[in-house]
Amino acid sequence: MTARLLLAEDTRDLNRALTTVLEHEGYNVVSAYDGQEALDYLSSEVFDALVLDIMMPKKDGLQVLSEMRAAGNYTPVLLLTAKAEVDDRVAGLDAGADDYLTKPFAMKELLARVRSMTRRHDDYAKQRVAFEDVLLDAQTFELSAANTVRLSVREFELMQTLVSHASRPLTVDYLLDSVWRQEDDAQEDTVQLYVSYLRGKLKWVGSHVTIQKSDEGFCLANDKTEL
Repeated sequence: MTARLLLAEDTRDLNRALTTVLEHEGYNVVSAYDGQEALDYLSSEVFDALVLDIMMPKKDGLQVLSEMRAAGNYTPVLLLTAKAEVDDRVAGLDAGADDYLTKPFAMKELLARVRSMTRRHDDYAKQRVAFEDVLLDAQTFELSAANTVRLSVREFELMQTLVSHASRPLTVDYLLDSVWRQEDDAQEDTVQLYVSYLRGKLKWVGSHVTIQKSDEGFCLANDKTEL
């Protein structure tokens, strides 16, 4: 089945170029040129993934992202941004983005991110995994204990990897290879950032599980357990 993408990018030349490349790779692409148009499409049509520029007229990408998540739309989102600062990336991820790509970027990197995002979303369908009092629902990307919170695709894959190997610590190199597949801009700081996100969300859902770090790597543990 052909994956259906919504591309929201207000620079028309770039929008056309990205559309051409994505369609050449076999995607069915619908283009939007401002944030409100993107929201209109999202309210009436179903997509497998969304490529969303942050800087757009009418409503910016972060507004679009926040509104679609608030409406219960969990379509995976790849943010495009001209800003490279960590704070901008964090704002996008906190708003519910699944991945980000900083301009300028190579077309092959965009394609790799889109393939990864759509493939993982499909691969996770109907899978549920658990560890102690934590449940991961791959259909909704939800993390549950006493409460429930939605994870980004990246957060989900990291948590799923930790749950799948709960009996042993995982090194940074292993996590980079398994979750980020050695993407050029993914480094140890990237792993640390996502671990901090997951620790916060585990605490928010009221779980007794936390992510501990030892000299050997990262491991899930009961919050009373010492590694």
